[in-house]
Amino acid sequence: MADLATEYLERHARPKKKPSSAALDEHNLCRHVLPSPLARIRVEAVTERDVARLHHAMSATPVAANRTAALLSKMFSLAEAWKYRPKGSNPVRGLERYRERGRERFLSSEELGRLGDALAAAEAEGIELKGALAAIRLLILTGARRSEILSLQWPHVDLERRCLRLPDSKSGAKSVVLNAPALEALAGLARDRSDSPWVIQGAKPGRPLVNITKPWFRLRTRAGLDGVRLHDLRHNYASIGAAAGMGLYIVGKLLGHTRATTTERYSHLAMDPLREASERIGARIAAALAGKPDADVVPIRVGA
Repeated sequence: MADLATEYLERHARPKKKPSSAALDEHNLCRHVLPSPLARIRVEAVTERDVARLHHAMSATPVAANRTAALLSKMFSLAEAWKYRPKGSNPVRGLERYRERGRERFLSSEELGRLGDALAAAEAEGIELKGALAAIRLLILTGARRSEILSLQWPHVDLERRCLRLPDSKSGAKSVVLNAPALEALAGLARDRSDSPWVIQGAKPGRPLVNITKPWFRLRTRAGLDGVRLHDLRHNYASIGAAAGMGLYIVGKLLGHTRATTTERYSHLAMDPLREASERIGARIAAALAGKPDADVVPIRVGA
């Protein structure tokens, strides 16, 4: 199995997968598979019990256990194609995966307000890199992934069409629509633009900022949002769109999802506008049934 791991990386992961995905496969192999007894078993001799034993040994980290099982399943499928095992003998096929708890965290309006205050205070005090704060603002306002913002280059920014044209992402080439606040954040960076192609500048001139984890930890602590991850900002962007009745198809397009099932995690939030409409209809019907005059609905004017 140790030899199969090496061959898997050389023949499949590195040449055919994204570098980040191949690196994750290598990490899981080195961290979980190669140190285990499974690594010393001949490929054709591995049984369902051997795989289940490794999966059970990782029960304290169920997500990692499931990802490792999926990796092994792919490796055994390739082992069949490479004639190391007979067809239809994948020992991972019948493995029961651990149940995974959803980790989505959505911010309330009050929490968003605290985060905005923390950003403004950090900007006024100059205690964080301007690029780090701008990157966090863009993550909040666009729903983009952290890697998409940190690797962003000025040739990818299309101000005329108000979008980012990313040549590559987790789902391939994609466009990220820019709203007015996101354009304003980019305009602030454009004013300080140097000869460097990177939108998010690091501390060293001409070099991109590669990590915003520490600035984010300090910012979220200041805002009283301990435990909120940077990736939760993407979930929050989607949740606001779903709750506003924009439809899961539109929300998925904004996030760059290639499959509708990926966006379905927000389906319960998309019910909020329906509940509001149902309440208004129900109130009118109840008033009519009780013989009461129908209440006038006064539209709220934004900015009035």
